[in-house]
Amino acid sequence: MKKRKSEAVWRGKLKDGEGRVKLGSGLLETEYSFRSRFEEGEGTNPEELIGAAHAGCFSMALANILEEEGYDPREISTEAEVSLGEVEGEFTITGIDLSTEANVPGIAKEDFEQHAEAAKENCPVSKALAGTEITLEATLSG
Repeated sequence: MKKRKSEAVWRGKLKDGEGRVKLGSGLLETEYSFRSRFEEGEGTNPEELIGAAHAGCFSMALANILEEEGYDPREISTEAEVSLGEVEGEFTITGIDLSTEANVPGIAKEDFEQHAEAAKENCPVSKALAGTEITLEATLSG
């Protein structure tokens, strides 16, 4: 079983504090803050990182499903928009909207949409976020 880790350090109080996140691979180390999470400040935020993880996981899962079905996907581009809002006075991730566009020669639109839906339901990140509503818009290109 593979294990991956990342780390975060926070210094100070919520609104005037600051933090750093670092991926275990060392490929990303960056700042985050109250402003980057709840306003328009510089730096990343947990929701943006979840979105990147979800988009990457979904794209790989879709590529795998398409390959298993005999297709040769040329490119899958996915965007994940993570919504953070207040629910009963608590900040909550209220939804994730996936939007994917793929170049898959020889596939019918209906088959592509069916496989994209299967990837949305079965990628490991979707499963980890099962308590959050996840929507999908799937488009074929080229």
